[in-house]
Amino acid sequence: MTTRPPSRGGPKGRRSPPGAPWADGRARTGPRTSARDAAERAARNRGDDAGARDPWTAGAADRATPAAQKPAPRAADGEAKVEAKAQAALRKSPPRSAIKPAARPSPTERAPAPQVGPTRREQRAAASATLASGVQTLTVEADEAGMRIDRFLTARFPLLPFTRVQSIVRKGELRVDGKRAKPNDRLEPGMNVRVPPLRLDQPSERPRNPAREQDDAEFIRSLILYEDADMMILNKPFGLAVQGGSGTVRHVDGLLAALTGPDGQKPRLVHRLDKDTAGCLIIAKTRLAAATLAKSFRSRAARKIYWALSAGVPRVRQGRVSTYLAKDEPTDADARMRVAKHGDEGASHALTYYAMVDQAAQKLSWLSFKPVTGRTHQLRAHAAHIGHPIVGDPKYFSIENWELPGGIQNRLHLLARRIVIPHPRTGKPIDVSAPLPPHMAQSWNLLGFDAARYDPIVEAPEA
Repeated sequence: MTTRPPSRGGPKGRRSPPGAPWADGRARTGPRTSARDAAERAARNRGDDAGARDPWTAGAADRATPAAQKPAPRAADGEAKVEAKAQAALRKSPPRSAIKPAARPSPTERAPAPQVGPTRREQRAAASATLASGVQTLTVEADEAGMRIDRFLTARFPLLPFTRVQSIVRKGELRVDGKRAKPNDRLEPGMNVRVPPLRLDQPSERPRNPAREQDDAEFIRSLILYEDADMMILNKPFGLAVQGGSGTVRHVDGLLAALTGPDGQKPRLVHRLDKDTAGCLIIAKTRLAAATLAKSFRSRAARKIYWALSAGVPRVRQGRVSTYLAKDEPTDADARMRVAKHGDEGASHALTYYAMVDQAAQKLSWLSFKPVTGRTHQLRAHAAHIGHPIVGDPKYFSIENWELPGGIQNRLHLLARRIVIPHPRTGKPIDVSAPLPPHMAQSWNLLGFDAARYDPIVEAPEA
C-alpha cells in the first residue's frame, strides 16, 4: 500500500485558484521571501525607484511608474509593521537623490596599465638604499653564476667601496647560505647572501650634466679597440684608475655609466689593470657576457702578453718565475706584494713566463711577459724578484744609486700589449693588441726599439 506525501502549500485536496485564501483563513501570499518582494523592499528602503530597477517588468510604462504609485506587495501583518518602521526611518534620513553618485570610470580607465618592472639602475639604487637600513638577504640570479662574492656586492651596491666589501667579508659579517665565505669564493644561482646592516655616509651625488655625460661617452668611445654587441676592449691610458677608491673620482667604471643603455644596463668590468698600467681592458656589455668572460679568465682560456722596460739585462734571456705572493698589509687593497712561502697566510701561487725582446747598452731591457695566473701586482713583483724592476715603478723599483736615463719619463713602463680571449657568444678567439702609450713610445724611439719586432714570448708555455 502506498501513501501520498502531505501537501506543502496548504490543506489536502485540490489546489485553490491564485489569490484565494486558505481554508484556515490565512491570506494566500505566496512565498514570503520571493525574489521580487525582496527587490522591491530593498528599493523602498533605499528610497529608490523600484520600477526603474524592476527586471521582471518588460513594459516601459511600468518602469516609468514611480514606486509610490505602484501597488505595494502583499505581506503579512508582522512584515507590514517592519516595513512601516523602515519607511519612517527613511523619511527622517536625507533623500538619496541629494547624494551624487560617483562617476563611473570609462573602460580605458578601468583597465589597469601594464606593470613595467624597474630598470637595473633603479634596482641598484633601491639596493643601495636598503643596504643602509638593515640586514637583508640577496638571492643570486642565473646570470650572476660564477661571480666572486666581492664582485657580486660591488655590482649590487655601487656606493659601497671595494675595500669596505673586502672588510665585511674578511670579518665574517657576510654569510652565504648561513656560512662564512672568502672574497674570492664563487656564487651559484639560488644562493642566499646575507648582507649585514651598514650605515654609509652617502656621498653627495653630482648633478647630472648632459654635456659632461656626453664628453665621458665620447672619451670612452675614443679608447675602443674592438666592439660588438656583447663586449668591447678599451685601450686604457696611463694614470686612469679602473675602479674608484679613496680620493679617486674619475675612473673607468664611473665613465662607463655614460654608456648606460635604455634598459638601464651599464657596461661591466671583467678584469682589472693597475692605475699606471696602460693597454687592453675588456668590458662586457651584458651581465651574461660578463659571467662568461670571467669564466674564461678563471679557466685560463684568456692569453695575455705585457711589455715592459726594465732596469738591467737578465742573464737568462727567456725564463719562468714561480713564487707565492702575499700582501704586506692584508687590510690594504693596494698594498705592496711580497714573495712569501707556501702555507703563509694569504699567500697565493703566481706563475709568469718572460722573454727579453731587445736591450740597450746593457742598461735597459725590453721584456715581454706572459702571466699564467692573475695575482695583484704579479708582473711588477716578479720583475723586481729577478732583479730587473720595471722602470718608473714607485712600489717595486729599489735599485740604489740608479739614475733614470735622460729623455725617459719617470712613469711606469708597463703595457697590457695583447689579449686573446674566446668570444662570450660564439667561442671564437678575439685577438686585440694595444699601441704603446705616449711615454713608452718616446722611450722606444729614444732607445731604438722596433715595436714591430718578433716577440719570442708567443712561443712560451701556456701553463
